[in-house]
Amino acid sequence: MDNQRLILWSALAAILFLNYQAWQHDYAPVTAAPSTVSAPSAASGSVAAAKGAELTDGLPALPESGTQAPAAGSAPVLANGAMPSLTNDAVVMPAPAEHSALVHVRTDVLDVTIALQGADIRDATLLQYPIHKDTPHELVKLFGDAPNMAQAVFQWGLTAGGTDAEPNHKALFSAVQTQYTLKDGEAGLSVPLTWTNGAGLNVTRTLHFARGRYAIDLDQRVQNDSTTPWRARSYSQIARHWQHVDRSMWNPDSYAFVGPALYDGKKYQKLDLEKPDADKLPKAALAGGWAAAMQHHFVAAIVPDPATAQDYNLSVKDKNFLLRVVGPVVEVAPGSATDFKDTLYVGPKLQEQLALAGPKLELTADYGRLTIIAQPLFWVLDHVHRVIGNWGFTIIIVTFLIKLCFYPLAQTSGRSMAKMRALGPRMKAIQERYKDDREQLGKQMMELYKREKVNPVAGCLPMVVQIPVFISFYWVLMESVEMRQAPFLFWVQDLSVRDPYWILPALMGVAMFGQFKMNPAPPDPVQAKVFAFMPLVMTGMMAFFPAGLVLYWITNTVLSIAQQWRINKMVEASEHKVRG
Repeated sequence: MDNQRLILWSALAAILFLNYQAWQHDYAPVTAAPSTVSAPSAASGSVAAAKGAELTDGLPALPESGTQAPAAGSAPVLANGAMPSLTNDAVVMPAPAEHSALVHVRTDVLDVTIALQGADIRDATLLQYPIHKDTPHELVKLFGDAPNMAQAVFQWGLTAGGTDAEPNHKALFSAVQTQYTLKDGEAGLSVPLTWTNGAGLNVTRTLHFARGRYAIDLDQRVQNDSTTPWRARSYSQIARHWQHVDRSMWNPDSYAFVGPALYDGKKYQKLDLEKPDADKLPKAALAGGWAAAMQHHFVAAIVPDPATAQDYNLSVKDKNFLLRVVGPVVEVAPGSATDFKDTLYVGPKLQEQLALAGPKLELTADYGRLTIIAQPLFWVLDHVHRVIGNWGFTIIIVTFLIKLCFYPLAQTSGRSMAKMRALGPRMKAIQERYKDDREQLGKQMMELYKREKVNPVAGCLPMVVQIPVFISFYWVLMESVEMRQAPFLFWVQDLSVRDPYWILPALMGVAMFGQFKMNPAPPDPVQAKVFAFMPLVMTGMMAFFPAGLVLYWITNTVLSIAQQWRINKMVEASEHKVRG
């Protein structure tokens, strides 16, 4: 009994201490870190190239004829074997020489700016995703160099070693037009860009956009009209600046992973840039994988041809990283043509679209170690939402379904708790009788439990079993962009953030207190006081959690109360019948 009391007091003290630390950390005067998203800016691409060009100057090495390609996992190298330097400046992308050297593409979901120099994607704005719900004109962008964002650029090309003119990300391309718009009734559009070396080598890069899709199909067609074969390898890369974010329970968004990630065809891994071995990637060329730059709710991912083995490179220095995917050496014979195909996904972590864009790309919707529970949970939520159309009511219905799954366990536990409640007077008599003899009190209580076939621990089992489901629900709400800024009713207009008026947490506290009063009181008065205080502690903690998670907990608690009330009535009726 003393050990139980010590554990309860220790747990309560730990919770209060963590809350105090988090409050001190979050509300002390600190300099805010730049956000990972920002509104579009007319200044995008206008920063001097000298500040960040060094990061992207390097080109993949082309091995001599008959030799193997450089091992994957090594840092990018220049044509002469030198390592490219990395800048410490915040800006990591070169700017086009002039505004006219840009091609603007607008679909129903994307607004993209392409530089003719290198065919780089300098700006990618998500037209259906505002940064904040109350400022719908300020949209999330994944590429660009607007203030207060993680600057990034996507580059791609072909390299023959960098010795002669080649269609890499520094070459100047030409376009038929500088403005492309997806019109009503059109399924998609294509943006062709051309380059020639003037000696029979002609390259056409085409970006294919489709209605409603965030995946951009990339095609590089090489026509060799010269008299000699041309050897080259394709590559795609994302250069990005990043900022360290301190985690805080008062800001659940801070727990989302920000940085590069890799899937090698078998294993998914997040690459922590703050670790010294962050750039230790697989040494062998890999097929069926992808590389991604991740942030909360959104991702930019390079998905190469899954049938071709690729090298993956990562260079890191200070606050910049360069993530590169390099294909094998291909020889284009004189008088022939060859196509190099890749896919760029730039948009929200919509799991249906991610799964279509690349193998296991849906893993970028990162549910952590409980993915095995969270993925099926999201699947159920998604299918219920397709019928209901409101994420709040979806959460309520799915909570009811989860409760049904745990019904047999909860029924057994509830019967045990109802019997414990019925034994209340006899337990109290034993406590009065042996109040001065702790050892005898514990012995008599255990004999009473054994005689009446009551398990005092059984009442806790449903709570313990539901903890993984609760944590999985938390990550589904946090990481599923489908629920981002999703409204429920009245004042709850975003289920992925806290209740602005703390009404749901207050209702949750009331429900938990009602559940406490319905359950049998602990035999120890001190434990009873601690349990009575727990609804208040939980209310304070849950006040800063996503409203959708609090809604789940309220629904689960109300259903538990209803079930326990019914069980109590059944047990009382059964005992009355036995006495009669």
